[in-house]
Amino acid sequence: MIALRRAVFLALMLLTTAGLVWLLWRVLAPGGWNGAKLLMLLCFAGIAPWLGVCVGNALPGFLLLVLARDPARAVLPVTGDIAAAPVTTRTALAVTVRNERMEEVLPPLRRLLDGLDAAGAGAWFALFVLSDTQDPEAAAAEAAAVAAFGAGDPRRVAYRRRADNAGFKAGNVMEFLDRHAEGFELAVMLDADSEMSAAAVLRLVRIMQAAPRMGIVQHLTVGRPAEGAFPRLFQFGMRAGMRVWATGQAWWQGDSGPYWGHNAILRIAPFRAHCRLAPLPDGQAILSHDQVEAARMRAAGWGVCVWAGEDGSQEGNPPALPEFLHRDARWLAGNLQYWHLLRLPGLWPMGLRPMGRWQLVQAMLMFAGAPLQVAVLLLAAWLAATGSGQPPRGALLALALGWSLSLYCPKLLGYAEVLVSGARAARYGGRVRFAAGAGLEIAFTLATDAVAQVHKTLAMLRLALGARPGWLPQNRQDRGVGWAEALRLFWPHTALGAVAFALLARADGAAAWALPFAGGLPLAVPLCVATAAPRVGRWLRRHGVAAVPEELSALAAAVPPA
Repeated sequence: MIALRRAVFLALMLLTTAGLVWLLWRVLAPGGWNGAKLLMLLCFAGIAPWLGVCVGNALPGFLLLVLARDPARAVLPVTGDIAAAPVTTRTALAVTVRNERMEEVLPPLRRLLDGLDAAGAGAWFALFVLSDTQDPEAAAAEAAAVAAFGAGDPRRVAYRRRADNAGFKAGNVMEFLDRHAEGFELAVMLDADSEMSAAAVLRLVRIMQAAPRMGIVQHLTVGRPAEGAFPRLFQFGMRAGMRVWATGQAWWQGDSGPYWGHNAILRIAPFRAHCRLAPLPDGQAILSHDQVEAARMRAAGWGVCVWAGEDGSQEGNPPALPEFLHRDARWLAGNLQYWHLLRLPGLWPMGLRPMGRWQLVQAMLMFAGAPLQVAVLLLAAWLAATGSGQPPRGALLALALGWSLSLYCPKLLGYAEVLVSGARAARYGGRVRFAAGAGLEIAFTLATDAVAQVHKTLAMLRLALGARPGWLPQNRQDRGVGWAEALRLFWPHTALGAVAFALLARADGAAAWALPFAGGLPLAVPLCVATAAPRVGRWLRRHGVAAVPEELSALAAAVPPA
């Protein structure tokens, strides 16, 4: 059965890839071929497989979400009771922090511990705050905050700080498992901005109890309700797309799924035995550790799967465009390291299974297409300016629609999945309110994606020129971005967009066709300022635009009964 599912995914991916490349061939063929056209076709052929992945994951996921009674359970490769089975396994709740505001980290953990106590399972859990903070004063404040937090039961709450950051987060986690996890069989991994309900954590534990050969279970995670315009719009669309993506991906990957490093549960003994990461050949630490750990766990015969339900698992999102792009650049640097791993014979020395290697390839595809997309834009502008043939309008329209619909297939189908169900739409305040949020978010995504592609390309150029990737602390605080800062950060994106559209304008209609893919570039500076402006966020929240169910539920609960 799993082989048939993977064949369906592969067929969808290859058909989408081939169809889009053929459409571009049709667009470029009039007027004959030259070097620029051939190069453009080759660049697009490098982009198209990722578009195929989007379709291959999204279509099965959408059908399952619409047709299955319990989609998350339908794609879970585990049998047994995961709803009410008694908890009989000791589990560590491990939270990794580095230069974080503890007044924001600790309240969700208090809600989790209280929820576990209320469920009668609190005795099976203990909380560990794992600090990589290097500043002594900040670390002392962390320790004091955790001590006060656990004053009522110090044996249940512990704080541990490393003297160095060796191996970054992966090293932090492994050091904890080696030295402080004695007596625990399972560990729930949480980031500083994670929030999980007791029900979600208990579900993960019961899945592990029902499947003794399961090594990691990753919970689908959605964004916390947000005040700022940028995280509010971003998480609204991300939630729709990830729900469809994760369900479809879990359907065909089974117990060879991904691990995202947080809001997940792992089995400690096999993780320690098989997921210890050696440095890269040049001595650098592996940054994006989670996918490698999942691949190694599966190679050792342990299952890795996704619980594709979104209830009870949340995370924070970057507060503004600069922080979002900074995070993307970190992930890019980490994911592109996988190229070195895939070239290693045997891979330390255990060979990965085909699905493990695919996880690494897919993670690279997520970012590797950025410079190719920028190259396609520049080549299209050059061809428009030099008058290299008039493309057929029908083929051009089909290509533009096919490219856009394929790339955003998970998100668009996620929106459709809510709109077709009155009950689902009601959780978002009804179809009209939901559709308004979706429309604004789509415009937001089209603009920000164009900026992000250029930013990723610049980040890859810096890496190619010898920049050393690092893992710096993250800013999670809502903030405004001034015009001077936005101009300093985004003048290259603006200049590139202005030049490209000036050239495209020399061919009839070419600029209009490029708007969905590059229209955000000339607007990068005002886009950054507007989506970070507190008043814009307040307006969206006041009018319920892009509100998620948790926000609306909290508002309803805060209204006193008449």
